[in-house]
Amino acid sequence: MKSIYLFIVLAVSSFTATVAQEAFDVFIEPIAISNAPSVQSFSWGKTADGKWVVLGGRIDGLHQRQPFAAFLPSSNNTSISVIDPENNQVWSASLSGLPTSIFEQLQSTNQEFHQNGNSLYVIGGYGYSTTASDHITYGNLTAIDINGVANAVINNANINSFFRQLSDTNLSVTGGHLGFLNGTYYLCGGQYFEGRYNPMGPNNGPGFIQRYTNQIRKFEVIDNGTNLSIANYAAITDVNELHRRDYNMSPQIFPNGQQGFTMFSGVFNPNDLPYLNTVNVFDTGYAVNNNFNQYLSQYHSAKLPIHDNASNTMHTLFFGGMSQYTLDANGNLVQDNNVPFVKTISKVTRASNGSMTESKLDIEMPTLLGSGAEFIPESNANWFLNGEILNLNNLTADSTMVGYIYGGIESTAPNIFFINNGTQSSASNIVFKVYIVKSITGINEKSLSGENVFNMNVFPNPSSESVNLSFFIPSYGKYSFLVYNLSGQLILTKENTFQPGKQQIQLDLKNISPGEYFITISGNTFTSQQKLIIY
Repeated sequence: MKSIYLFIVLAVSSFTATVAQEAFDVFIEPIAISNAPSVQSFSWGKTADGKWVVLGGRIDGLHQRQPFAAFLPSSNNTSISVIDPENNQVWSASLSGLPTSIFEQLQSTNQEFHQNGNSLYVIGGYGYSTTASDHITYGNLTAIDINGVANAVINNANINSFFRQLSDTNLSVTGGHLGFLNGTYYLCGGQYFEGRYNPMGPNNGPGFIQRYTNQIRKFEVIDNGTNLSIANYAAITDVNELHRRDYNMSPQIFPNGQQGFTMFSGVFNPNDLPYLNTVNVFDTGYAVNNNFNQYLSQYHSAKLPIHDNASNTMHTLFFGGMSQYTLDANGNLVQDNNVPFVKTISKVTRASNGSMTESKLDIEMPTLLGSGAEFIPESNANWFLNGEILNLNNLTADSTMVGYIYGGIESTAPNIFFINNGTQSSASNIVFKVYIVKSITGINEKSLSGENVFNMNVFPNPSSESVNLSFFIPSYGKYSFLVYNLSGQLILTKENTFQPGKQQIQLDLKNISPGEYFITISGNTFTSQQKLIIY
């Protein structure tokens, strides 16, 4: 494969008078790993010497709409693969010799997983069960001895002794995320789905059962290497804000130094559109953040959390995937409720004061790639906190390879769902090395602001008795329209509640004296202002 370097420049900004955010670039380099499996929405673990153990997920692309063709068992990933990215070697073995309950779960898709030491814990997942004669969400936790199973696969030995399993209906979840904090696992969001996928709904043949968890489920895994059990189970329910799946959750360090997670975007809100707000998860509970909207990444994709301790700043990068919004060539926010595949590489930054901003990096993924992909960190304990959050200040070299992006869905076009016959997309085996480059001072990203979010147009301008405002509303809520004179005095106020989408209102100017004014629209943390002349 021809080597392609994509350079991404992140902003340098000062949050206090004396401490500045450390500057860095990111670039990605595609590499070819011979015989690496093409897979998406999979689970993975890493051996002590840096090899990847990959299992689960699917070996096809985006699922088809027709129930008889969606999530075919023939496209389940029924193998376990060991990948050595350093030496370009791959070994694989079939999972079919495992006990039936383990084999069926581990060939499912959209499992939740987390590696603790040498144990990879895989929970749930959705797929066809021969035992149930139906598509189900599995209520199992399977513990995998990563080093043991990797050695067995490499040496073509029996793998059965490296898997253990327990069953618990509280673990029947697919499309959520599993985090680990202070000895407790957090199973966040997701759903229970039983039956064949059908876009016509659950009551049309063949029907299905779909239940979002609406929960953060907390528990401990008691594991002595032989016996496996769940303890201290508890659940937090929020039917409005935790009703999300197929989203990105990333470990975070919050401004007060507390560790936790952020649940980014996801689907579906009460209007059957992606969520735009985020949810912060702590060991003390959770908090909904309605003061920030994430526009440029809505579905599960490869992501990289980066902490800058010097400025107490938290960055999270999102590589490709699917999004309800994109920025056009003029920097305007463009909405597509079909939530297409995108090339966008975006960044969400949490400043030391807790405020959050989003930017589109000026470089994109080379293809419509990233949905269902994973970022796999490099094995250097000095670089990553808990093996997950990159510690920017510990990178001493000018350029550091910090990990890999692997797998996911590669699509031939942004919107293929309604024409999908299985040929418009495929599972990918492309691997990208991800580099952090220090001491770069350039700025090469587009920050979202009211100018590109609202995309406000004022006409006619100049005007006399009235003026029209056309604008884009990014999310449901109350918005304010304010007219100020050049001295900053508020002359006119109007408030309206809007649904998302393109909107237009008219403002009455009959009682305002001729002159120059500023008209402002604000809401959901964004503000946009334009000059208005009244004659």
